[in-house]
Amino acid sequence: MVTDEMTIGVSRRNFLQAVGVGSSAGVMFATMGAVGLAPTAAGQPKNESWSPPRESDFTLTGRSRKKVVVVGAGPAGLASAYELQKAGYKVTVLEARHRVGGRTLTIRDGDSETDVNGVRQTARFGDGIYMNAGAGRIAQWMVTMDYLRELGVPYEVFTNANADAYLYNERTGSTPGNPTRYRTAKADVFGYTSELLTLATDQGALDQKLTAADKENLRSFLRSWGSLKADGTYQGGSNRGFSEYPSAWNEHGTPLAGPGSVSEVLASRMGQYFPFEINWEQSMLMFQPKGGMDTTYDYFVRAIGKQNVHLDSPVTGVRNTSSGVTVSYTAKNGKPREIDADFAIVSAPAGLMRGWETNWGPDIDAALGEFALGSPAGKIGLQYRSRFWEDDHRIYGGITETDMDLAHIWYPSYGYGERKGLLVGYYNTGTNARTYADMAPKQRELRAVEQGVKIHGAKYRTELESSFSIAWHKVPYIEGAWAYPNTESSRFKQLQQGAGNVYFAGDWMSEVSAWQHGAFWGARYAVQALHTRVMTT
Repeated sequence: MVTDEMTIGVSRRNFLQAVGVGSSAGVMFATMGAVGLAPTAAGQPKNESWSPPRESDFTLTGRSRKKVVVVGAGPAGLASAYELQKAGYKVTVLEARHRVGGRTLTIRDGDSETDVNGVRQTARFGDGIYMNAGAGRIAQWMVTMDYLRELGVPYEVFTNANADAYLYNERTGSTPGNPTRYRTAKADVFGYTSELLTLATDQGALDQKLTAADKENLRSFLRSWGSLKADGTYQGGSNRGFSEYPSAWNEHGTPLAGPGSVSEVLASRMGQYFPFEINWEQSMLMFQPKGGMDTTYDYFVRAIGKQNVHLDSPVTGVRNTSSGVTVSYTAKNGKPREIDADFAIVSAPAGLMRGWETNWGPDIDAALGEFALGSPAGKIGLQYRSRFWEDDHRIYGGITETDMDLAHIWYPSYGYGERKGLLVGYYNTGTNARTYADMAPKQRELRAVEQGVKIHGAKYRTELESSFSIAWHKVPYIEGAWAYPNTESSRFKQLQQGAGNVYFAGDWMSEVSAWQHGAFWGARYAVQALHTRVMTT
């Protein structure tokens, strides 16, 4: 049986063969674009347009496959190499560090890291326990999920929001041993806000905006949203949680004391934590690869070929030549090497590139200076001999938010019910991250635990077995957490065009910096720009 799809495929093939007779490769490629079989020469990719290069782009035009050096084996570098190699490009990846993944770093038992000051740590974790020291979560709309599925990476839900996690604002009233459940704080903020808005509907100010029916519909919504009483007042309810939850027969549970007054609730400043639940980057559901975030990059390396990815090979120079590029690097054995190729895609941190030997000129160097990764961020993984947060506090995954310098405490979204587990004891940025980074690892642990005890009690100290901490601005060949580009700036647009035979990729070359999604799209833009040039030159 001949389907319409088969007929279309044959017709296109015959048509292209006819066009190819006596035509140049450029004419052939333009025709391919017209019938949807190749990217057209429409210039730079825009937003989320993506026309992946295909092997047929070469076979149908008679063009030779090009050689590309990819600098950096983080998300952007490996995605660039993967997409190019699928289309038949010859790819070599050079990575300065001893492992792939870049800032997508998972720490497991026995892993060691030495910072730029020579401070070395080795993780002492139990079997199956790990810490995502960098990237830790993936929103379901992100292109990252597409790569997980395409590569066959197993994944699971990451619990980003948990109603039974805690909030602890020490500067506005929280006291040791008395954290507030997320659900309780949310019920009180929403409740009093609803009460105030209900009162506003009776003040006349809304008459010009709302009809009588509109106002009644608004009141109905507010009564539901804020769990208000029939008279429109907020007095608390079961949505705040219980000090003792209901069991059976006539055991209806013991309600929590409170709520406090509207002034007390507003003064707690706990409402500031709720918007992230509907933030376009952070809202549930979110996901993580099983076994650690860097699992994804092991799958990338398998697809690219381990022999094509060279670790411990820091690049020292990238120079345009009359025939392509020459990339200088130090090989794993310590000897200087050079590799010639037709093109290079550089996904190293922008700040590091400025120390290389290059000939792309002062304008590109200045543009890279705008995106240097100097932002500090840090995490600590605390391994415990018991999962007391589950046993005693009934918290299964999620994040406790604080106004202390540890900022956030993450509960693991894997290993539920097992004997041991690991918390992220702080995840902080800016000045707080620098403060912790300047401490010795043991001091970081002591400071994080001292503050965590205020929330979780003595077991936060007595059950601790080991820790491992990271300060991203002190990680060799990375030296920063992220950069937020101005994508409308002339400098950014200059980098989008590349420099001679060199293209740039990374999360900082996208509008979604600090996410793998941004790194992948940055890679796609670079790959598409390079491939379009190859096919139209």
